[in-house]
Amino acid sequence: MTDLAPGAESEIPGKPTSASRTTLSHIMSNGDTNLLGTVHGGVIMKLVDDAAGAVAGRHSGGPAVTASMDEMAFLEPVRVGDLVHVKAQVNWTGRSSMEVGVRVLAERWNESTPAQQVGSAYLVFAAVDADGKPRSVPPVIPETERDRRRYQEAQIRRTHRLARRRAIKELRQARAAEGLDD
Repeated sequence: MTDLAPGAESEIPGKPTSASRTTLSHIMSNGDTNLLGTVHGGVIMKLVDDAAGAVAGRHSGGPAVTASMDEMAFLEPVRVGDLVHVKAQVNWTGRSSMEVGVRVLAERWNESTPAQQVGSAYLVFAAVDADGKPRSVPPVIPETERDRRRYQEAQIRRTHRLARRRAIKELRQARAAEGLDD
């Protein structure tokens, strides 16, 4: 996979961060709760994946599938009646992959206070063609200082993901060579 700097030459014209940014909003109901009366983490994760998938598909101009989810953080509980806003944007693009950053905010139904951040996540999507094969995506063009910071942080996360995968693969190969694993 080729790394491209913001605005670098590509066979596909780049798209600004704002071109695919989106917000998905949903009111939480009784059917979304766990035994503690708060919203299931899995419900929030589904909303996160939905919003990120919409952004990835919009940015890539076609189908994109979830490749991984990193660093899903739940900062505050979400309750029945909360209006949840899931804000997503493409932070970084490779040849066929995209990192999508997601922030989850909740407005409490019984308070007149601004929405507060209740979660965040980073997901990697791969753009695919009709046969499920990887296809090229447009480079993302960061527009603001915040977008540029997110782009740089995404590159660091990508480096760590790849290093972690490589280290695990090497460990498994070494253990297999020693006859320690089936």
